[in-house]
Amino acid sequence: MSTPSCRFCGAPLTVTFANLGETPLANNYVTAEEIARGLDVRYPLHARVCGECLLVQAESAVPADAIFSHYPYFSSYSDSWVEHARRYAVEMTRRFHLGADSLVVEVASNDGYLLQHFKALGVRVLGVEPAANVAEVAQAKGVATEVGFFGVDRARDMKGRGLVADLMAANNVLAHVPDIREFVAGFEILLGPEGVITFEFPHVLNLINQVQFDTIYHEHYSYLSLVFVERVLATARMRVFDVDELPTHGGSLRIYACHETASHQPTERVDLLRLQESEAHLDTLEGYTTLAPRIEKVKSSFAAFLSRARAQGKTVAAYGAAAKGNTFLNVCGLTAADITHVFDRATSKQGRFLPGSHIPILAPERLSEIRPDYLVILPWNLTREITASMSEIHDWGGRFVVAVPETHILPP
Repeated sequence: MSTPSCRFCGAPLTVTFANLGETPLANNYVTAEEIARGLDVRYPLHARVCGECLLVQAESAVPADAIFSHYPYFSSYSDSWVEHARRYAVEMTRRFHLGADSLVVEVASNDGYLLQHFKALGVRVLGVEPAANVAEVAQAKGVATEVGFFGVDRARDMKGRGLVADLMAANNVLAHVPDIREFVAGFEILLGPEGVITFEFPHVLNLINQVQFDTIYHEHYSYLSLVFVERVLATARMRVFDVDELPTHGGSLRIYACHETASHQPTERVDLLRLQESEAHLDTLEGYTTLAPRIEKVKSSFAAFLSRARAQGKTVAAYGAAAKGNTFLNVCGLTAADITHVFDRATSKQGRFLPGSHIPILAPERLSEIRPDYLVILPWNLTREITASMSEIHDWGGRFVVAVPETHILPP
């Protein structure tokens, strides 16, 4: 096989970050008919790190329009994420003095989970969302949303219609675009001279330190550090002037960026994060080569838990039909023989099966009927929210389990 090239700088990709074999698309929830017809296709899932620009990237095995044009993820199903968005809207409105004459544009705006809060504060909003089915939900809420992918052409079209953004938000999308250079260039076009962009994305440092290999899947083309993001922003004549470290998605960064010529002054937090990444060797290849052997320990830990549960005659189910859970289950080689059911609030997933593992997806209301002894929380980043909302499991002596970064049974 030929050596793939870096999607950002074109250098040959010769260093493996994590090779997870072949897995199905993590958000491709399948029907019984599709399973019978063999339509649950697997693709290589191999993440490499570029020795030149240090971008960690999964190979582009699947085109973006095959993943995102009809999307099963609705942000509003997570109460904690909606509250995170509300706090963001209040904070940004106050900090950057947004008002009725301002325009907030969110890229990958999903179902309006964030822009609805700016609208409630009297700020003009516009979403750009590639998945038509998700955009329709936002539009039904009264959140103006354009359907399509964002990039240079769309930004030019929007600017040609007189749109200039005072704030642009892009939450958990920077990692989802195959051409990250072209994507970022679109922000430079649409952003006003003193405008601000915030990008939120899982920090690759946490992925490494906490063995979050289950956050690697085909729609996540990139795994990002401040080192790399500053590099790609510089190609669009933009710079980072502030950063927040967030607990979301297992540990994320929110970076604040602006035009190189804007007046926003850099904060000490940016220098501190640069130092943190340097101490973790994220500015060299050395920092990216420790993950692979630790993945095997996570898999072994969960296999031992399942073996003990089976020997004791205990039943194991899961909560959260999440993409990260699908990577975990498929890399571990698990099926419905290991985990009987998965419960999820999203009605769009209920009645279907998880890709690859073919575990049936049920409504949470079925939990008290099935009464599993153990409930594995697949979206571990929502552990607090899930344990609070599904506390009924304790009524029959059931216990919650988290498998990453190592398997542990939560206290009752």
